[in-house]
Amino acid sequence: MEQAESFEYAIRKDVRNNPIVREVDEQRHRKLWQSAGIGVALALVLLVSAWEHFELLRHGYRLEQAQRERAAEAQVNRHLRLEIETLSAPSRIEKLATGRLGMVEPAAADAIVLERVVPPSPPAKSVVAVR
Repeated sequence: MEQAESFEYAIRKDVRNNPIVREVDEQRHRKLWQSAGIGVALALVLLVSAWEHFELLRHGYRLEQAQRERAAEAQVNRHLRLEIETLSAPSRIEKLATGRLGMVEPAAADAIVLERVVPPSPPAKSVVAVR
């Protein structure tokens, strides 16, 4: 039994847990905040750069869409101008007038020419009433 007692005594130690007080290293603390500030600044620069890049891409897509729409509108414009030219052709109008409306072409004797009336020139000296 004596051995059991000595073994128990050898395991049991008197440990003192005195609190260890560490001093704050001001220089290390300052470098930590400086590094954090630089990291935040770099992250902001990266975010702004990525935002500009994506905005540029978005504007490029919008420009392409606007160009496609402009080309489509130009095609419609060409089609409508061709239709106007076709509908206002003198031969077509003459054909519609004689065919559908029953109009006839006037003879040379039926035509009346109206001449423009030229107003007379004012007199050389104008008379102005005097009071």
